[in-house]
Amino acid sequence: MSFNSFGHLFRVTTFGESHGVAIGCVVDGCPPLIPLAPEDIQRDLDRRRPGQSRFTTQRQEPDAVKILSGVMAHPETGVQVTTGTPIALLIENTDQRSKDYSDIKDKFRPGHADFTYEAKYGLRDYRGGGRSSARETAMRVAAGAIARKVLPEVSVRGALVQMGPHRIDRAKWDWDEVARNPFFCPDKDKAAFFENYLDGIRKSGSSIGAVIEVIAEGVPAGLGAPIYGKLDADLAAALMSINAVKGVEIGAGFGAAELSGEANADELRMGNQGAVFLSNQAGGILGGISTGQPVVARFAVKPTSSILSPRRTIDRNGAETEIMTKGRHDPCVGIRAVPVGEAMMACVLADHFLRHRGQVGR
Repeated sequence: MSFNSFGHLFRVTTFGESHGVAIGCVVDGCPPLIPLAPEDIQRDLDRRRPGQSRFTTQRQEPDAVKILSGVMAHPETGVQVTTGTPIALLIENTDQRSKDYSDIKDKFRPGHADFTYEAKYGLRDYRGGGRSSARETAMRVAAGAIARKVLPEVSVRGALVQMGPHRIDRAKWDWDEVARNPFFCPDKDKAAFFENYLDGIRKSGSSIGAVIEVIAEGVPAGLGAPIYGKLDADLAAALMSINAVKGVEIGAGFGAAELSGEANADELRMGNQGAVFLSNQAGGILGGISTGQPVVARFAVKPTSSILSPRRTIDRNGAETEIMTKGRHDPCVGIRAVPVGEAMMACVLADHFLRHRGQVGR
């Protein structure tokens, strides 16, 4: 299977399956002499790790990362730093329950990639979905932790802003609140509402979708390139590549279709530090190039396809049947997608930073 890599100068290749021995990635193109220890990566992985609340899958994976290559102790300081060579990372799978999927090994889950993988490759890994499982995203988060080290002056933060039809109150947005609840929600009151709401969905054996917003602050102006190297195009592709994502917006996104030219125009004035924008409908990107404003992206995550409610489907032989998925699944996979979205934003920005530096020398 090809197409397991993304990025140009900061390039990430992931490997492994949900129920395989391990998952891993290789990060190539990271500059040398950047301090990097396992705990720098583990912090982000712990935010994505399953089994931390009743609102996520109860699969118990420590997601303990090992750095296999690309770092060494600096001969003068003794601090472990990157060497400029490929950085290989590995996480062992420790809590697979492949037998949970034995009843559906010949059936296609509606809404899942089962049918399309079989149609393309002639077989599929029914044990948790293989490469189509959200388990693969752990390595994106690991790579994103390295990308953040490439851009220490850039802050990348994400939050869950909608679950099902229920949106947060943006007037109550509090970044500190994101770390205080299991939903990565910046609205304290809405987070409390989500507890009862998702409990009901979880107990019924169903699932629900969500919308995640990721904001990068401190991004310098000039990243990205026309026409086919646009920052927003690469960002949209990166976020769209996350399992279960079905839509991406940059800035005002689809809402821009409802705005007048006056409302959509981000007016400029001069400030003490140069140009100042009076609004940010563009999401920090114009003509595919960053403006220096916060880069804002949102993505929609569909409901988890593995649910307890019986659904009509067909099997590998074409016979019509019903399917009900057992096992441990996220009632809202969008919750753990927050650190994944942050990671993809960080990787894209790191890649474009290095591309920009390589082209213009600054």
